[in-house]
Formats: sequence, C-alpha cells, structure tokens
Amino acid sequence: MQAEIIEPAVRACLAEIHGKLKAAEQIARAARACAEAGGVAEAIQVSMDIEQLIYEACRLHDAATLLARMPHDVKA
Repeated sequence: MQAEIIEPAVRACLAEIHGKLKAAEQIARAARACAEAGGVAEAIQVSMDIEQLIYEACRLHDAATLLARMPHDVKA
C-alpha cells in the first residue's frame, strides 16, 4: 500500500486509541472515587465499562501495527 494511505490510517488508529484510553481513565477515576468513599461494590460496577474500551484500544493497536508493517510500495 502507499504511504499516503497507510500513514493517515495509522494516525487515525492512534487517535482513536488515545480517545478510548482517555475515556477509560475517566471511568477509572470515577471508580476510584467510589471505592475511596466506601462504595467498593459500586466502584466495581462503574469500572466494568473499562474492559470494552481497553479491548477496542488493543484491537486498534493491532490494526495500526499491522498497517505499519505493510510494505509501502505494494500496489493495491
């Protein structure tokens, strides 16, 4: 594939990863606040949404690394 296709796609994947991890961080902060306030069960419930975000970030990372490994001179 050509670099003008691959590089923007990798940048888009990385931007999405950043967004998902920022959302996961916000959830983790809320869960931590619940736990510190004594609501451990509520904290666990709040934190359950983190798993999907991390899963999606991992798959996006897989896509970005796969794209980055593709030869830049292959014609599609």
